[in-house]
Amino acid sequence: MNQFVRLTDYRQHRRGTYFTRQELGQILNVYSRRVATGEWRDYAIDHDGAMAIFSIFRHTHETPLYAIAKCSRGPQRPIDYILFNGPRKLRRAGTLAELLDAFDRKLKLVT
Repeated sequence: MNQFVRLTDYRQHRRGTYFTRQELGQILNVYSRRVATGEWRDYAIDHDGAMAIFSIFRHTHETPLYAIAKCSRGPQRPIDYILFNGPRKLRRAGTLAELLDAFDRKLKLVT
């Protein structure tokens, strides 16, 4: 006879990494200020197992200008936030607020 098999019993129970509502609020606050000045135009959110990525685009059909990644390295290890500019890591922080401070800095003219 046929038996009913629950697939959830055989799947691995991994918890994905996602941005919380508060984290998205913080990121979108910075993002909306830059959109208002015309610097940024589009964004994308990706989730890949142990990493959640908020990508920022200057134009819709380009590669991301910046990417904010939330990385989980295991259940007992702290979460890292990493700011990327293309393949380069610009900054790593333990909290999202520390990472987003990089966008609030004033640029200085070097002569």
